[in-house]
Amino acid sequence: MKAAVWHGRKDVRVEDVPDPPIPPPGQVKVEVACCGICGTDLHEYLGGPIYVPAQDPHPLTGAKAPVILGHELSGKVVDVGDGVSRINKGDRVALCPIIGCLECKWCKSGLMGICPNVAFLGVSWHWGGFAKYVNVYEYMCYHLPEEVPYEVGALVEPFAATVRAVKRVGVKPEETFAVVGTGPVGVMALQAARIAGAGQIIAIEPAEKRQQLAIQCGATAVIDPVKNDAVSEINTLTGGEGVDVVIECAGLEKTGLLAGHIVKRTGRIMVMGVFEEPAVFDFTDLVYGEKTVMGSMGGYGVFDDAIQMMAKKKFNGQPLITGKIKLDDIVSKGFDALIRFKEKHAKILVIPD
Repeated sequence: MKAAVWHGRKDVRVEDVPDPPIPPPGQVKVEVACCGICGTDLHEYLGGPIYVPAQDPHPLTGAKAPVILGHELSGKVVDVGDGVSRINKGDRVALCPIIGCLECKWCKSGLMGICPNVAFLGVSWHWGGFAKYVNVYEYMCYHLPEEVPYEVGALVEPFAATVRAVKRVGVKPEETFAVVGTGPVGVMALQAARIAGAGQIIAIEPAEKRQQLAIQCGATAVIDPVKNDAVSEINTLTGGEGVDVVIECAGLEKTGLLAGHIVKRTGRIMVMGVFEEPAVFDFTDLVYGEKTVMGSMGGYGVFDDAIQMMAKKKFNGQPLITGKIKLDDIVSKGFDALIRFKEKHAKILVIPD
């Protein structure tokens, strides 16, 4: 089968690789319907290795570069290994990419994402979503109802991550909410906040197309931080208070600082952006404002909730899909398009040949 294989920084090749074997006990084989290009994939392409085990095999999975990328996928189960009972051949599924040891205190307490030896589909696993087939553990699979098309099903993983982040930061009905950066994750975060009952929903985003997308998906106001002073604009919109909750989704030093400055005293800051380098933070402001900062990684534990929101049409996924490409074109029409023309794109889906 063809697959998009990461060999090194700015070196992703579409090449022939062996199909996954008959799934071993506890695993299933999924035929990929479509797989979204994630910001994590772009970070690995531009600045990796970040999560890819490039020097030594991963301690849990044994995977090592070169690896097949891709983890935001939906598809159909075509084979099941021994001991699989919850998932059947023919099931439509969306996948959680997190792989834990299942033995540590974090895995046993439901926090698999912070397992000391955590691995990820499409980064530190033997298979990835930018291919025709993947073998995954049964526990990574979530049933996708017929009401959710495969294209929207490929958005389950990033949407679940925002649902979990909004839940962890405790967005309450009628609270003021802001998202810094309305790329795909940011737009999903504002939708998750809207579904949770947030009142005023403010998007901070310089790209015009993404501003429009934010309004289309539920933002009540949009601030262009290039043309306007975002802190001043937030104060005007909130009567000088600042917002109750802000989610940072851009992963830049300046956006991290901005997130801290626009949240009110005693407010909460959730960081979801992937920072390639350590960044500064205004800790004096944090201390004197008694503000809370936390991070959130992945949507484990809320996949079924996210899928139900999609099935009940509470989540609007179609506007986020700004491109569908063939696997052969993943670099030129996928990675390069998202890097060079990011203001024109939200989510590009890769359709395996």
